[in-house]
Amino acid sequence: MSAAKNSRKKDRAGLGVAPAGSSSRNYGLPLPGLSGEEFGGSLIVIEGMDGSGRSTQISLLTEWLESEGFAVETMGLRRSGLVAKDIDALLAENTITRMTLTLMYATDFYDQLEHRIIPALRSDFVVLADRYFYTLIARAAVRGIERDYLHGLYEMALRPDLTFWLNVRPEAAFEREFRKSHAISYWESGRDLSLSDDLYKSFIMYQAKIKKEFEALAERQGFVSMDGEASVSAVNAELRKRIAAHLGIQRTHYRPSAALAQLWR
Repeated sequence: MSAAKNSRKKDRAGLGVAPAGSSSRNYGLPLPGLSGEEFGGSLIVIEGMDGSGRSTQISLLTEWLESEGFAVETMGLRRSGLVAKDIDALLAENTITRMTLTLMYATDFYDQLEHRIIPALRSDFVVLADRYFYTLIARAAVRGIERDYLHGLYEMALRPDLTFWLNVRPEAAFEREFRKSHAISYWESGRDLSLSDDLYKSFIMYQAKIKKEFEALAERQGFVSMDGEASVSAVNAELRKRIAAHLGIQRTHYRPSAALAQLWR
């Protein structure tokens, strides 16, 4: 774990971790009891719209990092033991208000932050996040929640060491999502916003709004923007290159195991 520990000592200027002029580990205010605490691990976030390929890359990066001797913890949306099942149930029924959904997602995030992310970082793990609170800000902002309120809601979150944004066109995202499941969900297509009676048009319009929010967040927060429409292997190679530089990994060659070979295309 020495590489992960030593990574904290690097100069992160230029890595796209914090807005210009900021050196804080926190997004805004420090979490109670964590003021000034240093962690041995690293928090790496993969962001992107539905169909951008995040989950595929998380699986491949987990295997690669573990092969390099790093312990890896993952997190994502609706994975807390506290409210994840409740959110799933309400989404399935399409009965939840926008503000209630925003607050429940925030509860899910902070529960994972306290019980999964922080303990893993303290134990020198690399935490790979399949989406982070940036997605929650983008989704809620599109639904009319004030951006200042949303940034305040997550001001006690930890700032990632690296945040990658897999940028794809809404049309490409639709093709991928439909090919994967032969269906598009109510929420992925933004049907609650009454953008269009046509499912395809609603998806494109909604994801275009999400993309615009991500573009603003990427500029403000210094995301590493990547072409999410490139091949899985090409995107993975670039991710490994940048993560290896951050963690001090010398060898970046990787071929997936038989279990993940179907993802490599």
